Amino acid sequence: MHIADIETERLSVPLKKPFKTALRTVDTAHSVIVRIVCDDGKVGWGEAPPTVAITGDSLESIEAFIQLVRPRLIGQDPLDAERLFALLQRSAVNNTSGKAAIDMALYDLIAQSCSLPLYRLLGGYRSEIETDYTVSVNDPAEMADDAAGYVQSGFSVLKIKVGLDDISTDLQRVRSIRERIGPDIKLRIDANQGWEAKSAIRAIRAMEDAGFDIELVEQPVQARDFVGMKQVTDAVDTPIMADESLFSPADALELLNHRAVDLFNIKLMKSGGISRADTINRIAESCGVECMMGSMVESRIAITAASHFAAAKRNVTRIDFDAPLMTVYDAVCGGAVYEGSRIRLPSVPGLGITGLNRQLR
Repeated sequence: MHIADIETERLSVPLKKPFKTALRTVDTAHSVIVRIVCDDGKVGWGEAPPTVAITGDSLESIEAFIQLVRPRLIGQDPLDAERLFALLQRSAVNNTSGKAAIDMALYDLIAQSCSLPLYRLLGGYRSEIETDYTVSVNDPAEMADDAAGYVQSGFSVLKIKVGLDDISTDLQRVRSIRERIGPDIKLRIDANQGWEAKSAIRAIRAMEDAGFDIELVEQPVQARDFVGMKQVTDAVDTPIMADESLFSPADALELLNHRAVDLFNIKLMKSGGISRADTINRIAESCGVECMMGSMVESRIAITAASHFAAAKRNVTRIDFDAPLMTVYDAVCGGAVYEGSRIRLPSVPGLGITGLNRQLR
């Protein structure tokens, strides 16, 4: 089996409602879809969404990176995985989303060649996972309405976006949601770098004193402010999670050396794919740090790849894969299956992606 061609196309699917965070507002899920075609007829699927505010990757830069590595990969055997993953990482600095798309397509081909679903090839810890649902940052009343709707739809874990305005408004947002949905729903807070260390400490302590029962707070300060992150972690009882601070295994080691956080949020689009996500998870697990698997605004292709990895790993204890539920329609055929908040992995070899639904395009 050798790579005969690498094809790309763009996919755009509108969202049911704008997705708002402290960093950006998204109303359409855009992606570059990648197909690695082999001479024996096998096709590996990958995807990379543009997330300029986080990864720095645009649709144009993703396509340019893939065209850069395309001639280097054509003719190669996907089973020479270690060499190809190293080639991918050496081809350019950063460009993590384009790397992730190629990486997951290679893993798809490798698992197909082994006649195994990818989650079994990667570890096989479980075949089903459960996702939270994200409440976009809006005014408190609208966020409480949204949260109630998601709970009514069967979600028992919500991720609350804050960090867009002042601390008092953020506290009102969380208070309104907790009062509306009651005490039994698990709440996660995500500031998306929207606070500074002292204001983060003040906000989290206020939530603790008010009895909001927050499971964790994600990325309270700027991505490279590891000192500020440690200040927050040391000053509060609520676990603190790194997201935008964590791209690479080197970042993982630095965060651990600083004792800056309690938890990691791994995303394929930040790590550059499954290969490096696996390294980050192993580093974290060796230090007793649990991981969440998160996502950008992606279609079910990238979510399926991330779900296979998350399902395979015991140390991945939290899941944030709600993006496909936010789109007006699902343009992807095959792959992971949503049953309410549950995500079931297909038992067929590889990722299980069979194509795009052209009638919906």
